[in-house]
Amino acid sequence: MKKILILGGGFAGVDAAAHLQKMNYDVTLVSDREYFYIYPTSIWIPTHESEFKDVCVDLVKLRDAHGFKLILDRVQEISKEQNYVKLIGGKTLDDYDYLIIAMGASKMKHKGLENTLSICGAPKDSLAIRDALDALVAKGSGKIAMGFGGNPKDSSAVRGGPGFELLFNVHNMLVKKGIRDNYELTFFAPMAEPGKRMGPQALKMMDIMFNKLGIKQHFGKKIQEFQQDGILFEDESKLEADFTMFIPAGTGHEIIINSDLPTNEAGFIKTDDFSCVLNEDGSLSNIYAIGDIAALEGYDWRAKQGHIAEVMAKNTAHNIHEREIKSTNFKGYNEHLNILCVMDSGDGAAFVYRDSKKAFMLPMPIFGHWLKKGWGVYCRNSKLGKIPRIPGM
Repeated sequence: MKKILILGGGFAGVDAAAHLQKMNYDVTLVSDREYFYIYPTSIWIPTHESEFKDVCVDLVKLRDAHGFKLILDRVQEISKEQNYVKLIGGKTLDDYDYLIIAMGASKMKHKGLENTLSICGAPKDSLAIRDALDALVAKGSGKIAMGFGGNPKDSSAVRGGPGFELLFNVHNMLVKKGIRDNYELTFFAPMAEPGKRMGPQALKMMDIMFNKLGIKQHFGKKIQEFQQDGILFEDESKLEADFTMFIPAGTGHEIIINSDLPTNEAGFIKTDDFSCVLNEDGSLSNIYAIGDIAALEGYDWRAKQGHIAEVMAKNTAHNIHEREIKSTNFKGYNEHLNILCVMDSGDGAAFVYRDSKKAFMLPMPIFGHWLKKGWGVYCRNSKLGKIPRIPGM
């Protein structure tokens, strides 16, 4: 039985392990934390609508549900040419037939970043954001700034949606408490039109929503430094804030940058459309890279999202099996590239979709919020195998 080693316990890694285990391969998954974290639903932790445990799925339970082996440890080193993976705990793994790298991306470093918290950062950051907002609510007034950044070397590495969602949910929370007028809410980004990749209709509707909710906009100025009391921009102007939530753009993982794996300019692993890392002569290696750690090629509006990571995972499982049965009927990710999300606002949502042919945003008042809540329940239970997976979800 061929052995497959998977690095990373996120959307890509867990799905790859589940698919390959069903195909009766000997699968081992390595994760540096003991739970699978449902990032899309973490937006409700800071507003007390969800508890931390609600967005975590125990990896031991996932292991038991699917039958793969599990190692809880952190990767220290990867060698493509020498075919090994070293772990922080001292173990060296080198008896695998295929390696699937799904460890996610690192974050771009900004001066003073320690003065911010990110809803897309370490999972426990969501609790710190909740505590910071609680302190401001107790204070009775304040200035809250939320935003995201971009990577000039790779436009796909941006993740702005959760920033929009969190700010809308904070607005809704303050309204419910009857204290919204005591707070100045600002959304900021260094690009002139944040959210443009969602399409022109979505960009226009976001502007309307900001104005309707009384949320200020601060766009088009590069960030020079984050300070304890706000954000300093390149023109020396300053956005004052008692609390700053910022989502840095993704960049190449430190382990990958220090490895002998091929990367693009931003440090993401270069693969073909089938997610396979190619050898120098163009032949297939035994390594695949999926999810945020991989260089995503395609349209200029492309973005790294969980559902794309899952497509990569499913296709990679299929492609490895095809190789094992001496077939070349491989499946690629490029034809599946799209932007797909339900953008929650706390009292409703908007369905956002974009592909190579169309782009639109569909308002979903009230029921949209509960639709996304339902997706969270579906995600947890489908990962655990308690309910069937729905294609495309």
